[in-house]
Amino acid sequence: MHLLSWPKVKAIFLLLLLSIVCGQTTVAQDQAAPLTMGQTFTLTSAALGETRRINVYLPPGYADSATLRLPVLYMPDGGMEEDFLHVAGLVQVGTGNNTMRPFIVVGIQNTERRRDMTGPTTNAKDRKIAPRIGGSAAFRKFIRSELMPAIQQRYRTTAETAIVGESLAGLFVVETLLLEPDLFDTYVAFDPSLWWNNGALITQADKLLRAYAGPTKTLYVAFSSDTEKAPTTQCFATILKSAACHKLIYQYQAMPEETHATIYHPAALRAFRTVFKPRKAGSTK
Repeated sequence: MHLLSWPKVKAIFLLLLLSIVCGQTTVAQDQAAPLTMGQTFTLTSAALGETRRINVYLPPGYADSATLRLPVLYMPDGGMEEDFLHVAGLVQVGTGNNTMRPFIVVGIQNTERRRDMTGPTTNAKDRKIAPRIGGSAAFRKFIRSELMPAIQQRYRTTAETAIVGESLAGLFVVETLLLEPDLFDTYVAFDPSLWWNNGALITQADKLLRAYAGPTKTLYVAFSSDTEKAPTTQCFATILKSAACHKLIYQYQAMPEETHATIYHPAALRAFRTVFKPRKAGSTK
């Protein structure tokens, strides 16, 4: 048998050791790293008496420019485990393929969703859905007085604002349009829970819309097969078709192919392409 000399054995050992180290380095380099999407921060709220988590998506063009200002799309149900990811994804794709204008997306993560999204109610069944309800006015105050100023301070924004929500968050969107229409320019609601408080909000809708004298607002509302035939939905549709909406540009979309559980994503795709479509050069509409 031919024996290797010590220098050769030493060289082979060093090569083996080097290969092991390199292999370990490759494994370390291949290990998963955190995936970052957007920004997140917390905001202490006096209006709500708690700290809220805010998630923000910034379109690519925002980072590419030091001066670009963008409109803001606010969304309740805006947590990472809620609707923030898929809505931000729609904005990313829509902006990329030029089917909608770029927006900063601001997601408001929930703490007590049913408290924040509902107004007062006299209905006994409504009162059973959560330990605390009827806090929509305080939630609106938080958005108006605390969140919006924080977003304007942190990011380069225009004066244009919009809000999107589904189910109880859709109820909050419609309630805000009727009770405080100047808070946003565009209102987008999917399967809004108009049945809340025995439909009392909708019984006031005609009067509230007739009384509004401010700048024209835009509403996009969509209903699934679960809600499109509901009495409150039909009543709201009739009101929207009436002359009461002289200050409201609206789109009413029936989506019988969708259910309450499936409507958000496909409805948002249609809505964003409709109400946020790119403007022609020199146009403000």
